[in-house]
Amino acid sequence: MTMILSILSLFFIIRLLFLAVSIKHEKALIAKGAKQYGKTNSTLLAAVHTLYYLACFVWVWLSDTAFNGISLIGTLTVMASFVILSLIIKQLGEIWTVKIYILPNHQINRSWLFKTFRHPNYFLNIIPELIGIALLCQAWYVLLIGLPIYLLVLFKRIRQEEQAMATLF
Repeated sequence: MTMILSILSLFFIIRLLFLAVSIKHEKALIAKGAKQYGKTNSTLLAAVHTLYYLACFVWVWLSDTAFNGISLIGTLTVMASFVILSLIIKQLGEIWTVKIYILPNHQINRSWLFKTFRHPNYFLNIIPELIGIALLCQAWYVLLIGLPIYLLVLFKRIRQEEQAMATLF
């Protein structure tokens, strides 16, 4: 249990570091006149992301889950998702945030990653991260109940992002 909680806590701290990057980018975008879209949904998405981590933490705490092969697969999945997120941030630069901001002269990223995968941040980072966290913690109920709830909020976010960017394509 201690090993799982330590890894989960480390992943949460890493997520907070990515959030700090987002906040820095957000300030720069606002200074350049960017407009935010889907503010309420962004807040809800942050809340369900935090609750997902918390639910997994509680699951491990209450079930005294031991680290095993499934936990290792989960750990590696989350690590891979964070590598993908780092690549996404590198490619998007200061326009990457956890919120939807559109600049007056917003440029669409047309790199291989974004041409090949529609919304790579969601499908190659966030969803694998959440699955990996559940596997790490062996939190099957969180995976079966929490992930679908998260996906409802995420798919609304994707629609909002596409609507906000529709004129840019």
